[in-house]
Order: sequence, then C-alpha cells, then structure tokens
Amino acid sequence: MTTHEVFVTGGTGYIGRPLVERLVARGHAVTALVREASATKIPTGAAVTVGNALDASTFTGAVPPADTFVHLVGVPRPNSFKGRAFRSVDLMSIQAGVRAAREVGIEHFVYLSVARPAPIMRVYQQVRREGEELIQQAGLNATFLRPWYVLGPGHRWPYVLMPAYAVLARIPATRDGALRLGLVRHGQMLDALVDAVEHPPVGTRIVDVPAIRADRSSDPAA
Repeated sequence: MTTHEVFVTGGTGYIGRPLVERLVARGHAVTALVREASATKIPTGAAVTVGNALDASTFTGAVPPADTFVHLVGVPRPNSFKGRAFRSVDLMSIQAGVRAAREVGIEHFVYLSVARPAPIMRVYQQVRREGEELIQQAGLNATFLRPWYVLGPGHRWPYVLMPAYAVLARIPATRDGALRLGLVRHGQMLDALVDAVEHPPVGTRIVDVPAIRADRSSDPAA
C-alpha cells in the first residue's frame, strides 16, 4: 500500500478525529489543522498545525505539497435553520482550503459534500455544490463523498427511520431517492474516506451513498 502525506481540516470533529486515528494507524503521515484550544484533541502520531480554517494564510505553509488534502470543516449538526452559518463557515473554509491546495500543488482533494437533490436543507446543498465547483475550477483531482446523514455516537435518532427507508427502497417510484438519501453508518463513512485517500483518482470521482455503504473487506489495501 502506498502511504500518503495527508492534511486534514476539521480533524477534531465527529468524523475528523477517528479518521485521523485510522490514517495514522495505517502508516500515513497526517497533519491536522486545529484551533489552539483544540490542539490536544488530535490523536497521537499526527502532526498539529494551529490556524484558522477560514483564512488560508494561517495554514498554507503547513500543507504538505503534492499529496492529499481532506476537507471536513463544517457547521456541527447541520439543519435548515443554519443557512447563514453554512455560508460563513462551510463556504469560507472550502474557499480557503482550495486556495491553499492550489498554492502548494496538492494532487488530490477529498471533500465531504452532501447527497442531492433533497427536499430539505437547500442552502446546505447549495453551499456544498459551490464547494465542489470551486475544487473543479481549480483543476484539482478530487473525490467528492456525498452522504446524507451519518449515523453514529450522538447521531442515532434517525435509526427510527430505517424501516421506512427499507420500504421506500423497494418501491420503484421512490427507490432512487431512498438510495441517494439513505443513511450511512459512522464506520462506513470512515472506511470510504480512508479508501478515498488511498485510491486517488485522475479527474473527479463521486462517492454516493450506495458507494459509501459498499463492502471494502476484499480490498487488499483495506
């Protein structure tokens, strides 16, 4: 397995911290961007860079050149009432991330986006779409992962919806939407992100909900 130099934004979050842990355990060299107050939350074995994810000038010099940038910054627990925050945090951070990636010559940009179209969270979807467009306009090889909701610690209430999803996935008229907006488990999301880091594409790769759920146990790099 080829090891990578990976720069992670959002490395102390719900997905970021365990991802950093996994990448380090698999032998990758990981640098995590954090706020000063969160520096101690990064798992042992990863390097820490203190900076502001909304301001590329505070961290560009710490991004390892010509490898992988994983962008996970976003408003915690997104909902329909956080439209202003999506633009002031999610959009500004991806603008800064793309700027830094271009400056240092990153080869592969991994972006945690969102499934769409969906009947709710329209501002969130639009901001994530704009993020994808920024990456493509920068000419970066990229992987866009598009979950809808990631089940896991502290994020378990949608389990009650799983029987409804199962029914909708069996009905031809609702099958596509149920699969596109399906629920993914925390472990599946982490597996998909690790897989994205370890299998960089040429051009743009989109990893939707069915692909996030895919069984990767037969992959020799897994």
